[in-house]
Amino acid sequence: MTAKLDTLAQHLNDRLAELIVTQRTALGELTVEVAVSDYLDLLAVLRDDPDFAFDQLIDLCGVDYSTYRNGVWSGNRFAVVCHLQSIEHNWRLRVRCFAADDAFPVVPSITGLWTVADWFEREAFDLFGIIFPGHEDLRRILTDYGFIGHPLRKDFPVSGHVEMRYDPTQQRVIYQPVSIEPREITPRIVREEKYGTPGHG
Repeated sequence: MTAKLDTLAQHLNDRLAELIVTQRTALGELTVEVAVSDYLDLLAVLRDDPDFAFDQLIDLCGVDYSTYRNGVWSGNRFAVVCHLQSIEHNWRLRVRCFAADDAFPVVPSITGLWTVADWFEREAFDLFGIIFPGHEDLRRILTDYGFIGHPLRKDFPVSGHVEMRYDPTQQRVIYQPVSIEPREITPRIVREEKYGTPGHG
């Protein structure tokens, strides 16, 4: 860990230990985990306290941990992960917050802290089904408004539920049940008869 990360980690321990569930460093990056009830409070301090001064939200995304490490995951399924940057201190921090309910994942909106979170949260809602109370315009952003389901959830079928095509008789695009049958493709290996014998490679 660099001296800069050491300093940041020490500030977090000194000032926010009661709000942080876990804190770890891996591959030169610092990650803290926070309970959903403390999510907004922690992020407000990280933005407003001059000792941290995380003035930029670089990214916010959803994560589905249901098949993490080949399905051995035992914690909550859905998380929101924020990547913060401080221009003044030239350091970065990753903040992870798990939704308490796997069936209806809810994490408070941080658009009141960083307006750039608007589209990031819409994307996490669209692709993972995470709800962000406090977001003023939470609607789909990448899929069609009539789309059913959340395509980045690990239990969403690879082929989807419906397919879209143009119907020339109706002269419009229509949706219909998927007609693709799932199949497993095993590659066939073709080799010469003498492959592997001495003198033939």
